[in-house]
Amino acid sequence: MGEILGLGCTHYPGLLLPDERLANGFHHLLTAPNIPDAAKDRANWPDELLAEIGNDHGAAAGQRYGARMAEGFRAVRASLDAFDPDFVLMFGDDQYENFREDIIPAFCVMGLDQDFSLRPWAGGRANRWHEGADREMKLHGQRDVAKFLARALIDRGIDTAYAYKPLHVDGLAHAFTNTLLYLDWDRTGFPWPVLPFAINCYGTNLIHAKGGSASLFVPPQEDAPDPPGPPPWRCMEVGKAIAEILAESPWRVALVASSSWSHCFLSPTNNYLWPDHKADRAMFDALSRSDHAYWRSRTRDQLEAAGQHEMLLWMALMGAMEALGQKPVVHDYAETHLFMSDKCFATWPAH
Repeated sequence: MGEILGLGCTHYPGLLLPDERLANGFHHLLTAPNIPDAAKDRANWPDELLAEIGNDHGAAAGQRYGARMAEGFRAVRASLDAFDPDFVLMFGDDQYENFREDIIPAFCVMGLDQDFSLRPWAGGRANRWHEGADREMKLHGQRDVAKFLARALIDRGIDTAYAYKPLHVDGLAHAFTNTLLYLDWDRTGFPWPVLPFAINCYGTNLIHAKGGSASLFVPPQEDAPDPPGPPPWRCMEVGKAIAEILAESPWRVALVASSSWSHCFLSPTNNYLWPDHKADRAMFDALSRSDHAYWRSRTRDQLEAAGQHEMLLWMALMGAMEALGQKPVVHDYAETHLFMSDKCFATWPAH
């Protein structure tokens, strides 16, 4: 019988940059034409935001935040090292990277080559590790397991898509790439094979806004909106099915959900400038007490109003952990007004 470890973390893109640049995303939002001028006025900002910005545009807060994020990833990595899985199945989203107008699957199992590599800094991108453009992260895929899992899901009535190679990117979408880089924070290597499992989190916002914060900089969509992503309850069902399938397998598997929680630039709650803390706290409280019913009761409209689009990835993980009866160990829950989104680091130890 298989054993399964659950892991929750973030793929927050800003964290790729040096700490002194972590506040750049917020300052960029202040230039967005679709954010009301009154919301950009410091006089209307909460004390918590002003404290994080300080008198250095957030540089000192960035150093503290970067150190906190590093400790969160080290805690998750320690759990991964101790468990030493046969492979890592990672739930990630795509923000108009690998999936575009030609195909937008709700779910896609990605059986990559036995050996593949990522070049995250191609073109000379700045990064907190000061690594060069030739930095190569060598990884291993799990094509045979991907075929097994896709077949098993289809047999259960879950019509997942599958792919054996990337479509529009050379490597993986950033939800996967960033997570792999962060889980190797101290550059000790990432020896386990990787099985990416893509979920369409951005739905109607994906093509028009190209994912991310672009919707704040472009005119409103005039034609009919694109179809949505899968509903939260469906993601929990898919996670449950994956857990049940893998629990009957011979493998030791780490299931990773990688996303931040409320994204400020997706939520009108605070004029797109800081996260919806109230909505995140309710989700976190339910996670802490393993209240899966509360998570399942959340609707797509509720998630999207709070900017929690990417929490569909955590929905899949929560569905899996509910099926297995595993309880979370929370390493950190970090709220912020300045750094775009709230983050959670958690582990669900295998029985």
